[in-house]
Amino acid sequence: MPTMQDCQGYYELGYSADGVYTIEIPNSGLDAFEVWCDFFDGHGWTTIQKRMDGSVDFYIYWDNYKNGFGNIDGEHWMGNDRIHALTETNQKLNIYLEAADGTYRNGYWSQFYISDESDYYRLTVSAEGYSGDAEESLTSNHNGMRFSTRDRDYDNHGSGNCAVTYTGAWWYNGCHTVNLNGIYTSNGVSHSGAAGVNWCCDWKGHSDSLLKTIMRVTRD
Repeated sequence: MPTMQDCQGYYELGYSADGVYTIEIPNSGLDAFEVWCDFFDGHGWTTIQKRMDGSVDFYIYWDNYKNGFGNIDGEHWMGNDRIHALTETNQKLNIYLEAADGTYRNGYWSQFYISDESDYYRLTVSAEGYSGDAEESLTSNHNGMRFSTRDRDYDNHGSGNCAVTYTGAWWYNGCHTVNLNGIYTSNGVSHSGAAGVNWCCDWKGHSDSLLKTIMRVTRD
C-alpha cells in the first residue's frame, strides 16, 4: 500500500474500508503517522478527534495536545502540530455529535485551519457554505481564538483559565459554546453545570455532555 498525504488520497486510489491508515504530509517536517479514515459522501475523511467512551483522559497538558494522544481506533486527539500541517491545504470540516438520548447532529464547514505553535494554534473556521443540522456554534464563538490547555491560558476570559474551569482544552473565547474536549460523563450530564463535552445551545445545552463526537477533515 502506498503512503498518501491524507485519507482523501486513499479514497482517490479506490480505498473504501474505514480503518487505520498511514499518512505522510509533504514538506511538513513530520514523520509518517497513523490516522483513522472514514469514507462517505464521496470523500476520505481524516479523523482529528474522537470521543466515544471516556477511556482516554482529555484534561491534560499543552505538550500532549501538541503531539497527540490516545488510541487511533478509539478515543484520540491527532496532535496540533499534525493538524496544522494537515490543514495548510484547503480542508473542510465535519463534526458528528451524538447525545445520551440517542439523537445526533452533523455539521459541515467549508474551511478549517489552525496556525502553528508560534501563534498558539489559532483557529480559522468558516461558516460560508455551512451545512448540516448542528447549531452553528463553532464559528460564532470560537473562530479566531487561540488554543488553551490546563497549563497554558490563551483565552479571552478576563480572569481564570477556561480550560481549568471547564476541565478541557479548546479554542476558548470567554469561555465556550463548544467544548468537545471537556470531561467525559457516561450519563450525559455535565459536571458543575457546564464542565462536559458540550455543544450549546439550541439542541443541547451546557448541562448536557455528549456521548460521542468525531472531528474529521477532507480536501475538496
